Amino acid sequence: MKLEIQNLSKTYSNGVQALKNVSLTIERGMFGLLGQNGAGKSTLMRTIATLQDPDEGSINFNGIDVLKKPEELRRTLGYLPQEFGVYPNVTAEELLLHIADMKGIANKGERKETVEALLQKVNLYDVRNKKLDGYSGGMKQRFGIAQALLGNPQLIIVDEPTAGLDPMERNRFYNLLSELGEDSVVILSTHIVEDVSTLCTDMAIIGNGEVVLTGKPDEVEEALRNKLYEVPIRKEELVEYQEKYEVISQRFFAGKLMITVLADDMPSEEFDAKAPSLEDAYFKILSES
Repeated sequence: MKLEIQNLSKTYSNGVQALKNVSLTIERGMFGLLGQNGAGKSTLMRTIATLQDPDEGSINFNGIDVLKKPEELRRTLGYLPQEFGVYPNVTAEELLLHIADMKGIANKGERKETVEALLQKVNLYDVRNKKLDGYSGGMKQRFGIAQALLGNPQLIIVDEPTAGLDPMERNRFYNLLSELGEDSVVILSTHIVEDVSTLCTDMAIIGNGEVVLTGKPDEVEEALRNKLYEVPIRKEELVEYQEKYEVISQRFFAGKLMITVLADDMPSEEFDAKAPSLEDAYFKILSES
């Protein structure tokens, strides 16, 4: 099971080049696509999901030429976009039954059994008869996953699924997505580094429409081993340190500004060595771009 993207490019009518020669190979499991808002993630997800055409390039999933036969891909696709609407005055069960019918589950008994199983899976069974306008943000996200899973898709795309969720809802979502990656290709598009480091076995970072790094999260972190140093400074000293060192990130800690510096050797005795994280690798790439 494999998704292959080759030389994908897309320029919108306003002249913005959203994708620039993007190539990726994504195999079964959880794949993280990390990037800032506006980096090109959603454009790539919509293109894979056959919601828009690229200017150039190709997409192949399990022998399906996605651009030539989009209807074949849709039959095996589950998609949770960054923003999705629901009918507020219907229940979760009613809407899922309707979507299941549209997805070709014709037998009434099978349709009901499938929907009930999905509601159990996403922990919404007890509120299945509650109207969707009464759902919390996390509940709506779980409903979105349920509709994406109808039909047992082999390719699942979730775009910014944890944005706005509280920590408890996010943990529930992590557990659910981890289960899905055991039997499908799951693409998690996000700007939240923790989502990728927690869930994904492989990843890519995209910036300005281009893939700037691919690899496994732990390997990406390890590449910065013995190259990161941090020091607390006064806020007014920041410009001085930026001129002297390669500062890749900054954060406030206990009233002080803590900066992280990239260097081959210990910059000076005032610094402490820092264990690398995926967030550091992400900040490094952002600082370079």
